[in-house]
Amino acid sequence: MPYELYYWTGIQGRGEFVRLALEDARAEYIDVAREEGDDVMTPWLEGKHEGAVPFAPPFLKSGRLVIAQVANILQYLGPRLDLVPDSESRRVQAHQIELTITDLVAEAHDSHHPVGMGLYYEDQKPEAKRRAAEFRNERMPKYLGYLEHCIERGGGRHALREHSYVDLSMFQLVAALNYAYPKAMARLGKKLPLLTAVHDRVAQRPNIAAYLASPRRLAFNTNGVFRHYPELDG
Repeated sequence: MPYELYYWTGIQGRGEFVRLALEDARAEYIDVAREEGDDVMTPWLEGKHEGAVPFAPPFLKSGRLVIAQVANILQYLGPRLDLVPDSESRRVQAHQIELTITDLVAEAHDSHHPVGMGLYYEDQKPEAKRRAAEFRNERMPKYLGYLEHCIERGGGRHALREHSYVDLSMFQLVAALNYAYPKAMARLGKKLPLLTAVHDRVAQRPNIAAYLASPRRLAFNTNGVFRHYPELDG
């Protein structure tokens, strides 16, 4: 049975981290909401189906299992898609790094929505400008420097000494931050040669390159988690 991925239509968002793993492994999957619309997720989120109730998309249906949260989904998929090393210590390390990436994604979102998700960006622009400055100058360097160190400890080419879902998530993170904060990333890039190289190598992987050139890869936009507002990219 193919995997069933549930995520909002029209944006890459958090679902893209899962989608990249499925695409890289050429796994058979259905992007359910893209075929049936966002309303198809409502019964799942309201607990009207059997099994675990996800809090929010993305979530993955694999047989009878319903798995939510990006890091949790990738921890499940990694061994099944041959996207994580065999050793328990490396799998724990992969999950640890992925959880850190998840934290950075949340902070990236909050840099343009620091007051509340129920408000439009235009309703919180002064607060967003202040939050984005801290994100650019303090948080991004700290997180990305940590990922650079992970690659260095992993031998210089991969986070875990071999290709894994963590490399795919690093690719997506760099691509998303390049879109949202191009000026800040241009300044930081000189200090992140290994992370930049991982991004470039992942983009050249045959299955990923084919996916990026296909209509399945949506463009970044100002409706998703990562948004480009020039006034925030000081």
